[in-house]
Amino acid sequence: MNRIDFPGRGGEAVVEYLDGDYRVVKSGSFVRCAITGQSILLPHDLKYWSVARQEAYVDAAASLEAERRATGRR
Repeated sequence: MNRIDFPGRGGEAVVEYLDGDYRVVKSGSFVRCAITGQSILLPHDLKYWSVARQEAYVDAAASLEAERRATGRR
């Protein structure tokens, strides 16, 4: 089992996404990607998010897909 499949102790965090930073509202060891549902370990693996949508993304491709869905572009 890899670390994404088993995010470890602490459960899912609740995060407020800010410009260039984020604030943990409820402690946890991971957040979920809004597009793929994959676990994103905190703090090291969280690199992509949307302030406007308050969503986290596992990678740049997931972030781009979220933007496409939000704007209705394909």
